[in-house]
Amino acid sequence: MKLPIAWKATILVIIILLFDQILKIWIKTNMSIGQDFSVFGNWFLIHFVENPGMAFGWEIGGKSGKLFLSIFRIVAIVVIIWWMRTLIREKTPQGFILCVSLILAGAIGNMIDCAFYGLIFNTGTTFNTELGTYFSYSGISQLSSEGYAPFLHGCVVDMLSFPILRGTYPAWFPFKAGESFLFFRPVFNIADSAVTIGVFSILIFYWGYLKKVGKS
Repeated sequence: MKLPIAWKATILVIIILLFDQILKIWIKTNMSIGQDFSVFGNWFLIHFVENPGMAFGWEIGGKSGKLFLSIFRIVAIVVIIWWMRTLIREKTPQGFILCVSLILAGAIGNMIDCAFYGLIFNTGTTFNTELGTYFSYSGISQLSSEGYAPFLHGCVVDMLSFPILRGTYPAWFPFKAGESFLFFRPVFNIADSAVTIGVFSILIFYWGYLKKVGKS
Protein backbone atom coordinates (compact mmCIF):
# COMPACT_ATOMS: atom_id res chain seq x y z
CA MET A 1 0.00 0.00 0.00
CA LYS A 2 1.38 3.37 -1.02
CA LEU A 3 1.75 5.79 1.86
CA PRO A 4 0.13 9.24 1.46
CA ILE A 5 2.60 12.11 1.36
CA ALA A 6 1.28 13.41 4.70
CA TRP A 7 2.37 10.14 6.34
CA LYS A 8 5.75 10.19 4.60
CA ALA A 9 6.37 13.74 5.78
CA THR A 10 5.31 12.90 9.34
CA ILE A 11 7.53 9.80 9.47
CA LEU A 12 10.50 11.78 8.14
CA VAL A 13 10.03 14.46 10.81
CA ILE A 14 9.75 11.85 13.58
CA ILE A 15 12.88 9.97 12.44
CA ILE A 16 14.97 13.15 12.34
CA LEU A 17 13.68 14.24 15.75
CA LEU A 18 14.50 10.85 17.28
CA PHE A 19 18.08 10.84 15.98
CA ASP A 20 18.53 14.51 16.90
CA GLN A 21 17.25 14.20 20.45
CA ILE A 22 18.85 10.84 21.24
CA LEU A 23 22.26 12.18 20.20
CA LYS A 24 21.79 15.45 22.08
CA ILE A 25 20.69 13.77 25.30
CA TRP A 26 23.56 11.29 25.09
CA ILE A 27 26.06 14.12 24.55
CA LYS A 28 24.59 16.19 27.37
CA THR A 29 24.66 13.31 29.89
CA ASN A 30 28.02 11.80 28.90
CA MET A 31 30.30 14.68 27.94
CA SER A 32 31.43 17.93 29.51
CA ILE A 33 31.43 21.26 27.68
CA GLY A 34 34.39 21.50 25.31
CA GLN A 35 35.09 17.76 25.36
CA ASP A 36 35.49 16.05 22.00
CA PHE A 37 36.48 12.82 20.32
CA SER A 38 37.38 11.87 16.79
CA VAL A 39 34.95 10.17 14.42
CA PHE A 40 37.16 10.29 11.31
CA GLY A 41 40.69 11.55 11.85
CA ASN A 42 41.03 15.25 12.65
CA TRP A 43 38.40 16.44 10.20
CA PHE A 44 35.22 15.04 11.76
CA LEU A 45 34.85 15.43 15.53
CA ILE A 46 32.11 15.15 18.08
CA HIS A 47 32.73 18.38 19.98
CA PHE A 48 30.23 19.36 22.69
CA VAL A 49 29.19 23.00 22.88
CA GLU A 50 25.99 24.72 23.95
CA ASN A 51 24.46 27.46 21.86
CA PRO A 52 22.12 30.02 23.44
CA GLY A 53 21.40 31.58 20.06
CA MET A 54 20.67 30.54 16.49
CA ALA A 55 22.00 27.82 14.23
CA PHE A 56 25.75 27.23 13.85
CA GLY A 57 26.60 29.13 17.03
CA TRP A 58 25.18 32.53 16.06
CA GLU A 59 23.99 34.33 19.17
CA ILE A 60 21.35 36.97 19.80
CA GLY A 61 21.77 39.14 22.87
CA GLY A 62 20.80 38.33 26.44
CA LYS A 63 17.70 36.91 28.08
CA SER A 64 15.32 39.10 26.11
CA GLY A 65 17.02 38.08 22.89
CA LYS A 66 16.80 34.43 23.91
CA LEU A 67 13.08 34.73 24.66
CA PHE A 68 12.48 36.54 21.36
CA LEU A 69 14.34 33.81 19.48
CA SER A 70 12.36 31.04 21.18
CA ILE A 71 9.03 32.73 20.41
CA PHE A 72 10.19 33.32 16.83
CA ARG A 73 10.97 29.61 16.50
CA ILE A 74 7.49 28.67 17.76
CA VAL A 75 5.86 31.04 15.26
CA ALA A 76 8.06 29.68 12.46
CA ILE A 77 7.07 26.10 13.31
CA VAL A 78 3.37 26.98 13.24
CA VAL A 79 3.77 28.76 9.89
CA ILE A 80 5.71 25.84 8.38
CA ILE A 81 3.06 23.33 9.53
CA TRP A 82 0.30 25.49 8.03
CA TRP A 83 2.32 25.82 4.80
CA MET A 84 2.86 22.05 4.61
CA ARG A 85 -0.85 21.38 5.01
CA THR A 86 -1.49 23.82 2.15
CA LEU A 87 1.18 22.17 -0.02
CA ILE A 88 -0.33 18.74 0.58
CA ARG A 89 -3.85 19.91 -0.28
CA GLU A 90 -2.57 21.55 -3.47
CA LYS A 91 -0.81 18.33 -4.52
CA THR A 92 2.63 19.94 -4.59
CA PRO A 93 5.47 17.64 -5.78
CA GLN A 94 6.26 15.16 -3.03
CA GLY A 95 9.98 15.93 -3.09
CA PHE A 96 9.28 19.56 -2.33
CA ILE A 97 7.04 18.62 0.60
CA LEU A 98 9.74 16.31 2.00
CA CYS A 99 12.27 19.15 1.75
CA VAL A 100 9.93 21.34 3.78
CA SER A 101 9.58 18.42 6.23
CA LEU A 102 13.35 18.53 6.77
CA ILE A 103 13.13 22.23 7.62
CA LEU A 104 10.22 21.59 9.98
CA ALA A 105 12.03 18.74 11.74
CA GLY A 106 15.11 20.91 12.26
CA ALA A 107 13.07 23.79 13.63
CA ILE A 108 11.23 21.51 16.08
CA GLY A 109 14.45 19.77 17.12
CA ASN A 110 16.15 22.97 18.23
CA MET A 111 12.91 24.29 19.72
CA ILE A 112 12.76 21.26 22.03
CA ASP A 113 16.19 22.19 23.40
CA CYS A 114 15.20 25.81 23.96
CA ALA A 115 11.86 25.00 25.54
CA PHE A 116 12.66 22.02 27.75
CA TYR A 117 16.40 21.45 28.29
CA GLY A 118 16.55 24.20 30.90
CA LEU A 119 13.80 22.39 32.80
CA ILE A 120 15.02 18.79 32.61
CA PHE A 121 18.81 19.12 33.09
CA ASN A 122 20.50 20.24 36.30
CA THR A 123 23.27 22.24 34.60
CA GLY A 124 23.65 24.23 31.41
CA THR A 125 25.00 27.43 29.92
CA THR A 126 23.25 30.34 31.65
CA PHE A 127 23.09 34.09 31.22
CA ASN A 128 24.51 36.34 33.95
CA THR A 129 22.42 39.51 34.00
CA GLU A 130 24.97 41.56 35.98
CA LEU A 131 27.86 40.77 33.63
CA GLY A 132 25.70 40.62 30.52
CA THR A 133 27.17 37.41 29.18
CA TYR A 134 26.64 33.65 29.11
CA PHE A 135 28.62 31.35 31.40
CA SER A 136 29.37 27.69 30.87
CA TYR A 137 29.54 25.03 33.57
CA SER A 138 31.82 22.21 34.68
CA GLY A 139 31.12 18.51 34.91
CA ILE A 140 28.50 16.38 33.19
CA SER A 141 24.80 17.22 33.29
CA GLN A 142 22.15 14.93 34.69
CA LEU A 143 18.44 14.71 34.08
CA SER A 144 16.80 16.54 36.97
CA SER A 145 13.51 18.19 37.85
CA GLU A 146 15.45 21.14 39.34
CA GLY A 147 16.51 22.50 35.97
CA TYR A 148 18.99 25.25 35.18
CA ALA A 149 16.82 27.76 33.24
CA PRO A 150 13.16 28.75 32.82
CA PHE A 151 10.87 27.55 30.05
CA LEU A 152 12.05 28.77 26.61
CA HIS A 153 15.49 29.71 27.98
CA GLY A 154 17.37 26.44 27.50
CA CYS A 155 20.44 26.18 25.28
CA VAL A 156 20.73 24.14 22.09
CA VAL A 157 23.19 21.24 22.19
CA ASP A 158 25.66 21.22 19.27
CA MET A 159 28.27 18.56 18.56
CA LEU A 160 29.08 18.07 14.86
CA SER A 161 32.44 19.64 14.03
CA PHE A 162 34.31 19.55 10.72
CA PRO A 163 37.67 21.35 11.19
CA ILE A 164 38.72 20.38 7.69
CA LEU A 165 41.44 22.93 7.12
CA ARG A 166 43.76 24.59 9.65
CA GLY A 167 46.53 27.06 8.91
CA THR A 168 47.89 30.57 9.28
CA TYR A 169 47.05 33.63 7.22
CA PRO A 170 50.04 34.76 5.10
CA ALA A 171 51.86 38.00 5.85
CA TRP A 172 50.23 39.74 2.90
CA PHE A 173 46.66 38.93 3.99
CA PRO A 174 44.78 42.13 5.08
CA PHE A 175 43.96 42.50 8.80
CA LYS A 176 44.57 38.79 9.58
CA ALA A 177 48.28 38.41 8.76
CA GLY A 178 49.93 35.79 10.98
CA GLU A 179 46.67 34.76 12.67
CA SER A 180 45.50 31.16 12.61
CA PHE A 181 42.38 30.17 10.68
CA LEU A 182 40.06 27.19 10.75
CA PHE A 183 37.64 25.95 8.11
CA PHE A 184 34.88 24.86 8.85
CA ARG A 185 34.57 26.55 12.29
CA PRO A 186 30.86 26.38 13.26
CA VAL A 187 29.67 23.46 15.39
CA PHE A 188 26.13 22.28 14.66
CA ASN A 189 23.67 19.42 15.17
CA ILE A 190 21.37 17.10 13.24
CA ALA A 191 18.50 19.62 13.40
CA ASP A 192 20.69 22.34 11.85
CA SER A 193 21.76 19.87 9.16
CA ALA A 194 18.14 19.02 8.36
CA VAL A 195 17.26 22.70 7.89
CA THR A 196 20.32 23.31 5.71
CA ILE A 197 19.71 20.23 3.54
CA GLY A 198 16.04 21.13 3.17
CA VAL A 199 16.73 24.72 2.12
CA PHE A 200 19.53 23.88 -0.33
CA SER A 201 17.56 20.98 -1.81
CA ILE A 202 14.67 23.34 -2.55
CA LEU A 203 17.01 25.91 -4.11
CA ILE A 204 18.83 23.29 -6.20
CA PHE A 205 16.04 20.96 -7.28
CA TYR A 206 12.90 23.09 -7.06
CA TRP A 207 14.06 26.56 -8.05
CA GLY A 208 12.19 26.28 -11.32
CA TYR A 209 9.06 25.21 -9.47
CA LEU A 210 9.34 28.19 -7.11
CA LYS A 211 9.67 30.59 -10.05
CA LYS A 212 6.68 29.01 -11.73
CA VAL A 213 4.57 29.35 -8.57
CA GLY A 214 5.73 32.95 -8.13
CA LYS A 215 4.50 33.86 -11.61
CA SER A 216 1.11 32.20 -11.18
